Amino acid sequence: MRDFHFPGRSPVYATHGMAATSMPAATLTALDVLRNGGNALDAAIAACAVLCVIEPQSTGIGGDCFCLYAPAGSGKVIGLNGSGRAPAAASIDWYESHQIRALDATSAHSVTVPGALDAWETLLKAHGRKGLDELLQPAIRYAEDGWPVHSKVSSDWAASEGKLRKNGSHHFLPGGQAPKPGDMFMQPGLAETLKSVARHGARAFYEGPIAADIVATLREHGGLHTEEDFAAGLGNANFVKPISIEWNGYDVYQIPPNGQGILVLQMLGMLESLGDAPDGPMGTIRAHRHVEAARLTYRDRDAFVADPTQVDVPVARMLDRGYLNALGGLIRDDRAMVDLPAAGEAIMPPHRDTVYLCVVDKDGNACSFINSLFQSFGSGILSEKSGVMLQNRGFGFRVQRGHPNCIAPKKRPMHTIIPGMVGKAGQAVMPYGVMGGHYQPMGHSWFLTNFLQYGMDIQEAIDLPRLFPYQGKLEIERGIPADVVARLTAMGHVPEVIVRPHGGGQAIWMDRERGVLVAGSEPRKDGLALGY
Repeated sequence: MRDFHFPGRSPVYATHGMAATSMPAATLTALDVLRNGGNALDAAIAACAVLCVIEPQSTGIGGDCFCLYAPAGSGKVIGLNGSGRAPAAASIDWYESHQIRALDATSAHSVTVPGALDAWETLLKAHGRKGLDELLQPAIRYAEDGWPVHSKVSSDWAASEGKLRKNGSHHFLPGGQAPKPGDMFMQPGLAETLKSVARHGARAFYEGPIAADIVATLREHGGLHTEEDFAAGLGNANFVKPISIEWNGYDVYQIPPNGQGILVLQMLGMLESLGDAPDGPMGTIRAHRHVEAARLTYRDRDAFVADPTQVDVPVARMLDRGYLNALGGLIRDDRAMVDLPAAGEAIMPPHRDTVYLCVVDKDGNACSFINSLFQSFGSGILSEKSGVMLQNRGFGFRVQRGHPNCIAPKKRPMHTIIPGMVGKAGQAVMPYGVMGGHYQPMGHSWFLTNFLQYGMDIQEAIDLPRLFPYQGKLEIERGIPADVVARLTAMGHVPEVIVRPHGGGQAIWMDRERGVLVAGSEPRKDGLALGY
């Protein structure tokens, strides 16, 4: 229970339907869809489309999508991988012959074929009640008429001015600079693209004039993409069996690789083997254990996580209880590991912009949904006529012959975006997620342990200050107590206060015993949770 003497948010309660997103207009869009006969999946896609317009630094139809969906009464959790693939010409031979040793995040070589629209259409055909023709209408209005830029969006936008300027994305720098809070921003080109998709389906994006415009833009920037690559993106999204771990009496579900969701399960398994920290959720030992577990799992990610259709990813080995217990046994409560065994500390490129949202409807369908451009404004390459900002998911590849995650033709890169779902006794009880690039597995496991291990309410579990081991430093938010920072330093960690806070979470708890939905939403973002 929060202390009402201090600023903060309370959990949101409802009975019929609930949505939690990173922008108020998107949350309201989701509720409108629910109240007009749509289910949780319909509402999530309509809300995401709105976010693609009004939170453009984080997401867009030029990005990718992953989803976990739990149909009411089925006892199942369904996964969908909507990540795009590298061009057919993207071979390691080509990169080596051109002396390219690593990908540039602002280069066309970091752009994979966007998977979002194909994923949305695939999900709706299988589990939706409505079509893109209806669900895209709110997003079309926001793109055509404009919408005021919110505070967090404006802050992120300003930080990306250099990238946008470098790649000539002048439409996103009206008057030569990022919009200020409250400035109206319109996207007429994107509105026309969305109208075409609403009329003709996802095919309108992957074939014809829109695809031709995007490919021409990428080729102008040196890309290897062809219209055939984009045509192959239609029907690329595929349903996958989620991976899971039993933890503290719950079943925790994630999308399997090429996503990094497996790290969440690894961290939970390691931490469960260590038991509750003696100093509680804000204590030094709790933070230290979690950081050490993260360092070990991100090491595994960099060594093993890749596209399982092209390389062997040892999922069973990575989730083996004996293996996780052994890793947990490496964690000492008095000091940080100086050298990690085997692969060494993960090498992670800069991160981190994504949107995550979740929706539960009156029938009990639960949707955990994430859509992303990867870094802020993705590659920063804008297809001007179509209004599509292009992701830089290919930056997740290695240009290293023989590495599991080495770039290759039609290959999916290691992917950071991960929706989460929690079940109990054969039923879904919570769609949840924490956006934020590489931080996401740390954020998922931090939130889950806050809520389901240390007993915080759902909003407190999202609010709690965050920390993250990154590039040899321990990035900490300003809310971490000074005495904890001092003790972590004495243990051998190298704390560094960060400018931008870590991630952004949304979650909806399905209290089946009382017939109540309880939601929390990220205070580090502009959004909120609402229900009816």
